[in-house]
Amino acid sequence: MSPFLFGAIVFALACYVLGMALALVRLYRGPSAQDRVLAMDLIYTIGMLVLMVLAIRYRSAMYFEAALLIAVFGFVSSAAMAKFLLRGEVIE
Repeated sequence: MSPFLFGAIVFALACYVLGMALALVRLYRGPSAQDRVLAMDLIYTIGMLVLMVLAIRYRSAMYFEAALLIAVFGFVSSAAMAKFLLRGEVIE
């Protein structure tokens, strides 16, 4: 692996850690439920991106599959939470 790629991976992971920390602060202090849902969406998106960067770093397809699962489950949970916040129930 080239030193430039290694440095880019380290920088990307550091930025993702900072973004996740800020999202955790918003999740904890969010004044409304919508802010907390948005923070959770950001956290699962950053988690997916971290797995994609690690897949590039370790050259493993298993990380890509895990990132795909996080994306699918994150979308479904976001849709369920949005429906719950709008109507007060998930299953009618």
